[in-house]
Amino acid sequence: MRLYRISPSIVVLGFMIGVIVLGVISRSFLGDAFWSMNDEFGFVNRTPVKGPGFPPIFAYWISGSGGESERILRLLKAVYHPRNRYLLHLDAGSLPDERLKLAQAIQSERLFRAFGNVEVVGKSYAVECMGSSALAAMLHGAAILLKINNDWDWFITLSASDYPIVSQDDLLHVFASLPRDLNFIDHTSDLGWKEADRINKIVVDPSLYFTVNRPLFEATEPRATPDAFNIFTGSPWVTLSRPFTEHCVHSWDNLPRKLLMYTTNMAFPLETYFQTIICNTPEFRNTTVNNDLRYFVWDDPPKLDPLFLNISNYEKMTKSRAAIARRFTESDPVLQKLDEDVLKRSPNGVGAGRWCSGPLMNQKGETLDSDVCASWGDINVVEPGPAGEKLKSLVSELLGDEALRSRQCKSQ
Repeated sequence: MRLYRISPSIVVLGFMIGVIVLGVISRSFLGDAFWSMNDEFGFVNRTPVKGPGFPPIFAYWISGSGGESERILRLLKAVYHPRNRYLLHLDAGSLPDERLKLAQAIQSERLFRAFGNVEVVGKSYAVECMGSSALAAMLHGAAILLKINNDWDWFITLSASDYPIVSQDDLLHVFASLPRDLNFIDHTSDLGWKEADRINKIVVDPSLYFTVNRPLFEATEPRATPDAFNIFTGSPWVTLSRPFTEHCVHSWDNLPRKLLMYTTNMAFPLETYFQTIICNTPEFRNTTVNNDLRYFVWDDPPKLDPLFLNISNYEKMTKSRAAIARRFTESDPVLQKLDEDVLKRSPNGVGAGRWCSGPLMNQKGETLDSDVCASWGDINVVEPGPAGEKLKSLVSELLGDEALRSRQCKSQ
């Protein structure tokens, strides 16, 4: 038998090629594909499938202040779905320990570690909810979510006093059939009393330049209403498409920057900024849906904030066909009723959905975690309930040709 001598350099080269090929194969099937494997989670479908026939992806900005970390955590669990992305923020009213505990609470949850879709803003800054610092914070949140991953479809803003009145399966089901460029923004050009009290009045927000939250103070002289663009106002709570969010954050047009400068000295700019940009931008003007999908109860006459909701509001709230309600006090009994009846959420669990596969069992058949969402199935399938059908009927009415066009950015 004839023997062939192989050069050591060829052996090394062959080994390196083998390693590279094996690495490519491994990454193709495990690392960057839809499935990953580790000892803690087993096989986990991490990456949502996108495209026709599949649900969208929401990017949530959930904000709060000092003493609200527990409320934010509860709200996160109420609106959680493995498809979505979440960014949590506690402003300078919170202590560093509170922000650290919130981050640790997220990291301690097996579900959040598995899907890696919850982030916490580590560095805090001052925010005054009535001032331009609140707008700056929201734009900051949108920019971070775009940087983390731009695969999401809609940007939804929540505060610690909000709570969902539909499940995420409901919301994903309703939005699955919608054009991805729609923006749910309550808006009007009828400024009324706001023209003198909000638009023309000059204020300064010290939270823009101090490290702790500080209230606004007013200038003595008013300013004229702008004539370079038409001012629109409305609800500060919005659901924005990714294209419009990108326009506001990375705009090639100068209006978002000009308006940001203008609203620096305006009270409640969140009631004006997005409304004015979208209604003065031809590319996005016809993508507006004039509704914020929220449920409020106002005093008579209305005050700055809506009334706190409680169990007496439950029936009207759940029949309202809205998606989110506010405001709630912490641990109000009505939240537990929403958890039990609408969200199917256990005290420490997340809102149930079609992706939940029941309790977590070990190989011996012993129960490790009895929560209905302790084990996970297909995150690309949703199953709406009665609340979802109500919301769908509202959205269908809003998107009717005549109703939609008659309420889009109409100047008074």
